[in-house]
Amino acid sequence: MGLNRTAKGIVLVPSLLLGGAFLAAAAWGEAGSNRPLAIGLGAALMGAGLLAQLLPEQASENPEFDEGR
Repeated sequence: MGLNRTAKGIVLVPSLLLGGAFLAAAAWGEAGSNRPLAIGLGAALMGAGLLAQLLPEQASENPEFDEGR
C-alpha cells in the first residue's frame, strides 16, 4: 500500500497547526524560559509536515483503473 494524498493531508494539517502554535507561543513570549524548545519543536513539526508533502507517491499497480479518474 502506497502513500496517497489523503494520508499526506492527515500528516500535514496537524503538524502545521501544532508547529504554528509552538512558534506563536515562542514569538509572543508565553514560552518563557522554554523559548528555544518551543522554537525547535515548532520548526521540527512544520518541517515534518512539509517534508511529508515532498515524498513521492507510489505508481499505481493498475494504470487502467486510474484512467477514469
